[in-house]
Amino acid sequence: MSELKGYKGKIRDFLISNKVDVGDLVKITSELTYSGILMPRYESGDEGHIVLKLKSGYNIGIEFEKIEKIEKVGEGKPNIESSETVEKDESLPKILLLSTGGTIASKVDYRTGAVTPALSASELYEAVPEIAKIANVDAEVLFSEYSENLQPEHWLEIAKKLDSIAESNYAGIIIAHGTDTMHYSSAFLSFALSGYKKPITLVGSQRSSDRPSSDAALNLIAATKFLVNTKSTGVFVVMHQNESDDAIACHLGTRVRKNHTSKRSAFQTVGSEPAFVVYEDKILKNIEKEFFSKKDYNPRISLDTKVALVKYHPGFNPEIIESLIKLQYKAIIFEGTGLGHVGKTMYDSIKSAKENGMFLGMTSQCIDGRVSMTVYESGRDLLDMGIIPLENMIPEVALVKAMWAVGNCNTNDEIKDMMLENYSSEF
Repeated sequence: MSELKGYKGKIRDFLISNKVDVGDLVKITSELTYSGILMPRYESGDEGHIVLKLKSGYNIGIEFEKIEKIEKVGEGKPNIESSETVEKDESLPKILLLSTGGTIASKVDYRTGAVTPALSASELYEAVPEIAKIANVDAEVLFSEYSENLQPEHWLEIAKKLDSIAESNYAGIIIAHGTDTMHYSSAFLSFALSGYKKPITLVGSQRSSDRPSSDAALNLIAATKFLVNTKSTGVFVVMHQNESDDAIACHLGTRVRKNHTSKRSAFQTVGSEPAFVVYEDKILKNIEKEFFSKKDYNPRISLDTKVALVKYHPGFNPEIIESLIKLQYKAIIFEGTGLGHVGKTMYDSIKSAKENGMFLGMTSQCIDGRVSMTVYESGRDLLDMGIIPLENMIPEVALVKAMWAVGNCNTNDEIKDMMLENYSSEF
């Protein structure tokens, strides 16, 4: 018997008495009859339920008090590595897949029901065999973290790794990344590696590979096709364009944000169409200007996290700004209302922040459009106080760019100049 992770008391005793283990295929008779794999439980979860992974890939909780019977109908099957060796076609281009912890390519461990990343090249080929016909893939694990746990120091580590292979013979790089903070990472890499001469794609999946509706394999295949066929360079986020499987979008890393919690088409280019769309074997181009290809490669892999993103709202306490001053923050990016406004209750704190040498930038809470602070009196007042309008830069991108600018500049004027220069299509 396993430790029946997460199961306690009478539920644990019930499972043991029925000789059922985590990872076993079971049938449970309750108000309805359910069949699935018995899953481990979170230690802090509700103790009154048994968790099953259904054939669909979804997990459900079944109330213990309503269970009439549980039957073991099969043992969990251990993963069996494929004995077939994928023959590499040396004529195909090489790409590198760096894993940061996303489950873009993953497999199900039927002993536990858990989804685990497929991290070696052989596992990738086994999980998504179509890739072997497009490119030769080298795979490497940088770290294994949910994307909400990725911090600016992780961005630095990714950037340094990419810089170390800038002169390699890879046609391009895939970064397997969780979706929650993928647009933050893509923004930093766009700035830190400006002019990088290989295409870089960040790829994720909204639904893990054990679910029939998973977007994992298709996103990975499309990213591979894009890398080996594009003539463009830069940083892109590659995800489903819509809920069908026909088109995969390649968004510029500084113009994209996650706009839905769960849809496969959660990522959208703000203010325009995706830069490219992978449709079957075609790469459809929407972008007009390509900043990366025109720039010399000039890596600046540094940042400073003493930057705050402040979302203004009615009732906002200006003492928060005073706290940032006391904490010696170096920049504030305001997410203002409409064309770039905050209430006059903020004015004294904004003046104090400016007097203390902080860079102050303005973006808008609106999803689309640009700030225009000369239209109304309140906007003009804020301009007079020294707030810099950041056009149509996405607030999250402005935050990341400010961290990068502060980390690479010595004076407020240098920060301002860097924030207003269009490095990677952020405007």
